[in-house]
Amino acid sequence: MKARALVAYNVRRIRVERGIPQEQLAYDAGVDRSYMSGLERQQANPTIDLLDRLAETLGIAVCELFVRPSKGAPPPSTLPKGRKPKPARRKRT
Repeated sequence: MKARALVAYNVRRIRVERGIPQEQLAYDAGVDRSYMSGLERQQANPTIDLLDRLAETLGIAVCELFVRPSKGAPPPSTLPKGRKPKPARRKRT
């Protein structure tokens, strides 16, 4: 696995494990949400400074972004869709 793929895999894995929405991680790290999406899809090439900010935001050491997954490990899952749960409908009387 190449370095960009490792970073993408681990950022998403850690973010999902902690229940952090992509938009929130991007905001806390000071990057655009679409850039964060590209990073997780291996389309963006992060700088060392950005890796440092992401690690700090996630509360991990930078080296954890380069940990190789075990052989046959499934890809990181996703968080539930949507921003907020829908409010309960009121019955008309």
